[in-house]
Amino acid sequence: MLPSFADIEADWDAAFDWDDRYALLIALGRSLEPMDTVLKTAATRVPGCSASVWVYPVRDGDRLRFQADSDAAITKGIVALVVAMADGKTAADVLATDFAGAIERLGLRQHLSSNRTQGLPNMIARVREAAARLAA
Repeated sequence: MLPSFADIEADWDAAFDWDDRYALLIALGRSLEPMDTVLKTAATRVPGCSASVWVYPVRDGDRLRFQADSDAAITKGIVALVVAMADGKTAADVLATDFAGAIERLGLRQHLSSNRTQGLPNMIARVREAAARLAA
């Protein structure tokens, strides 16, 4: 089960160095519920990522839940981080979430390869698109 973003941020701030933070990202990715392979399709694949990344939104009443996966450990942690900011929220709350500001607070962009930072906005866009569809 994914921890809340507040818990992730607290652990992040408590980490000793970037090696510890990378380990947190990998552990976060491992905390994602396993994604059914039938959901890993071209439609759920996030474009522009250096690794394969899939995000599948599920409507749960007026809230959004997400299944996500990647075939690379750090990238899986990054998508888990994005999903943790949106999972269980209403569409309006997801659309109001400052994903970029949260990522900036973590200082994550400066410590990722350019390939990984290019995929991050696409992960955020996929989550926002799901929220926009639910809000419509």
